[in-house]
Amino acid sequence: MALSTSFTELFDVEHPIALAPMGGSAGGALTAAVSRGGGLGLLGSGNGDRDWLARELPVAADESAGRPWGIGFQAWAIDDGVVARALEHDPAAVMLSFGDPGPFVERIRTAGTTLILQVTDLEEARRAVDLGADVIVAQGTEAGGHGARQGRSTLPFVPVVVDLAAPVPVLAAGGIADGRGVAAALALGAAGALLGTRFQATAEALVAPATAQAIVDGGGESTERNRVLDIARGARWPAQYTARTLGHPFLDAWRGREDELERSATLPAQQAYQDAVARGTIPPLPQWAGEGIDLINDLPSAADLVATLATQAEAALGPQRPPRTTDTYTRGVTSRFRWWPAARPLRSTGGGGRSDRRSSGGRVKLPTGAGRLRSRRRGPVPAFRAGWRS
Repeated sequence: MALSTSFTELFDVEHPIALAPMGGSAGGALTAAVSRGGGLGLLGSGNGDRDWLARELPVAADESAGRPWGIGFQAWAIDDGVVARALEHDPAAVMLSFGDPGPFVERIRTAGTTLILQVTDLEEARRAVDLGADVIVAQGTEAGGHGARQGRSTLPFVPVVVDLAAPVPVLAAGGIADGRGVAAALALGAAGALLGTRFQATAEALVAPATAQAIVDGGGESTERNRVLDIARGARWPAQYTARTLGHPFLDAWRGREDELERSATLPAQQAYQDAVARGTIPPLPQWAGEGIDLINDLPSAADLVATLATQAEAALGPQRPPRTTDTYTRGVTSRFRWWPAARPLRSTGGGGRSDRRSSGGRVKLPTGAGRLRSRRRGPVPAFRAGWRS
């Protein structure tokens, strides 16, 4: 039994799982492996470095075995030419994050490529809807790497974006590191999950062995959001985006002193950072990691990991059962509702009648957006999302 959602149908992939396009570490081999495994691999080109793209784009295109794959960019760091070069390789999707995606939308649309926009707050979510995003990624603050400085956690943020964006498919991101997290994303109304840190700890990821092992050995409490390391290494990230990383000696020395670090009088501190990198006493790049790293304890191949995540998600959701009725109270009035497994929420029916309960080829249908149940006495009420088991 595979989990079918609006996301899997849009891309014709087997599982509602996508690779976060982590700048630098989500290279061509990792992207292709996730796609071959039945998810959607997204190449992490970050700022669109020409040499990096020239090396990794052909790998993603050639090794995906005809499966769909895509590419992600940081909107604040690229120009139109970067997107044009990527589109020459015919990706199934382009994902834009962090900054205004508006200048690139028309070119992506003209190419017939699916547009994925990542959002970190409701203002960005509304902008994504206005721009006509085909898929929206709702990133919570548990995510590793860059995200909102003043954002929301994944659990409350995702359903708000789902409701705002409906019927656009939404992927949940942030702190998801196993199949239970994927199942939770679906229960929140998302059409799938986008995972980053979990895929950094795989055989194909372009990360130093020490970084991969640090993720396996680390715990969520050892991660924190900061701007210190961006400032120290001269990265020009917009101030509204901080980065969640593992602990770091330079972070310990400058925590809470970002303004001081940015002032020109502290340029020697930035030089000290570069000198420490050159000596090998600190890693060349911050070790990006999300709060879910306690759940990561191995370094599998990415294709195998996709299958494992899908199996775990299906087990967490549990088997479908025939519908039953249950007593539920609405504003103090007992009503009778038709109850369906939460793995198949009902869509709103508006005036009357019951939503269509579709299935195909053994795939459990999981549409985007919170379902609604119809009371036999009181009209539409919010969906009863009880457990999958009695």
